[in-house]
Amino acid sequence: MLTGIQVVLAGGDARQLEVIRRLTELDASVTLVGFDRLDTSFNGVVKAEWAPELMRHADALVLPVVGTDDDGIISALFTDLELKLTDAHLSIAPKKCKVITGMANSYLKTLCAKHELELVELFERDDVAIYNSIPTAEGALMMAIQNTDITIHGSNCMVLGLGRTGFTMARTLQALGANVKAGVRRDESYARAYEMGFFPFYMPDLARYAGNIDLIFNTIPTMIVTAQVIAQLPLRACIIDLASKPGGTDFRFAEKRGIKALLAPGLPGIVAPRTAGRIIANCLTQIIMDDTQLRGNQV
Repeated sequence: MLTGIQVVLAGGDARQLEVIRRLTELDASVTLVGFDRLDTSFNGVVKAEWAPELMRHADALVLPVVGTDDDGIISALFTDLELKLTDAHLSIAPKKCKVITGMANSYLKTLCAKHELELVELFERDDVAIYNSIPTAEGALMMAIQNTDITIHGSNCMVLGLGRTGFTMARTLQALGANVKAGVRRDESYARAYEMGFFPFYMPDLARYAGNIDLIFNTIPTMIVTAQVIAQLPLRACIIDLASKPGGTDFRFAEKRGIKALLAPGLPGIVAPRTAGRIIANCLTQIIMDDTQLRGNQV
């Protein structure tokens, strides 16, 4: 339980509703900022304006999955007001306070380091990334079906990168009857792809294997689907880039050649916000509980 734990939750989208629900189930004291247009009610939750004083007794500050932008602005779907995280907010926070987000940019990292507050990036954790790969793969399949005139079954698909998302994507395509080529960098990934029944190849040979591909699913956040690769693709091909912005595809050249290329980061929050919210909520609350128990043992 989180009885007596003070959590400030600032901004976010529909995923945060599951976080709020889980925190209240565990009896945490929750203060919401940036939810003035939220119709859903939660027992024991307080709504407040964004002011530094809110952080004075906070055990955790929960930010949206994207953290802040480069100016410190917090994304908030349920308000028209601008929320900005500044020195004033974190300077008043106790040193025990954790700042929890999905991913952090340099602004947020610098701010937390300056005030010696622990920053937790949930999407850097293997468990969260693997759980999130499930709605990501389902969302990518939805996009593939919407943007092609063929079935996944029998199609020639290419998955670039066999990391936490790539493995789930490749396995899901294979289960639907697709012919799956897997682009890898490491020998161990090549061996695993072979063992799983994919057709593995090393990334420098990407253009060589692009000639008869219907769908490319990229998970690598660096420029990998270059103009040289796109030039080898058939015009029917569709590229679905699952990497974080700006992706790993030359979108300009794809458009020039007439090949459909779609950037699709953040699919879990789009196609399955409730499931994505539960994934975040379960991990987040466990982190807070573990920290609370550790402090209790030290006392």
